[in-house]
Amino acid sequence: MLTLGVGLIAALCWGIHDICVRYVSQRSGILPALTTVLIVGSLIMGPVAFGLGDWSQMGARAYGLSAASGLAFILACVGLYKSFGIGPVRLVAPIVGSYPALSIAWAAASGQAVSWDQWLAVFCVIAGVGIVGILTDDEDVGGRKRAAMLWALAGAVGFFMAFALGQSASQAGSEFPVILVTRLMAVGTVLVLLLASGQRQIPARSAWPLLALMGLLDCVALGIVIYAGGLPRPEFAAVAASTFGMITILLAWVFLKERVTPGQWAGVALAFASIGYLALI
Repeated sequence: MLTLGVGLIAALCWGIHDICVRYVSQRSGILPALTTVLIVGSLIMGPVAFGLGDWSQMGARAYGLSAASGLAFILACVGLYKSFGIGPVRLVAPIVGSYPALSIAWAAASGQAVSWDQWLAVFCVIAGVGIVGILTDDEDVGGRKRAAMLWALAGAVGFFMAFALGQSASQAGSEFPVILVTRLMAVGTVLVLLLASGQRQIPARSAWPLLALMGLLDCVALGIVIYAGGLPRPEFAAVAASTFGMITILLAWVFLKERVTPGQWAGVALAFASIGYLALI
């Protein structure tokens, strides 16, 4: 229950974060905004990691897994930002949040027993996402529905890999140092991408408070999921955190006035009810 609870806190943080992503991604360059968010999160995490972390537990395996988690997290963030920039939220949020299906498939491939009801829940997640996708008109995304869905899928794969690698790293080392190393690797990678792309403009000063808030929310959410690697059934934290998509959709419906048809609500409900079921079994 503790693991599930911290995962839900992460979901709330990411739900609010992703509404901010929707706003920022349509008004400024993705890589400059992402760089700012990751740097802010790292500055917040640094004193915590050095003050409370046990760096003596960090061996080569823990460092390697943390670095790999950071690379996967960049894939997740770029997929998230790109898909939310194309939108709409009701289409891309269920896809990004479907990574628990990948977690179940990975568990099966690793030799863990997966029951029939878990496979049924995975199928329902995919079916719910499919319903939302089919009922979304190309006009809603400027004819770029396929691109939005592919970027969202990249985000899902990235989150699955980042969480799995990060939790393995925390089991091999110490949670707070793992979180910081993961973020620093992500910062280094996004800086390389930023320089290679030529997008060197600084986000508008008016966006800095929002980007700082996003950095704080992202740091708390990712830290919670990785820290859960030391709790019983750590995969539950990642699964519970995936319900952020439902929070994002509700916030977009309330504050951004995004239209959601009854059929799409049914698809969203099916996807996230199935994700919730996976979290409870």
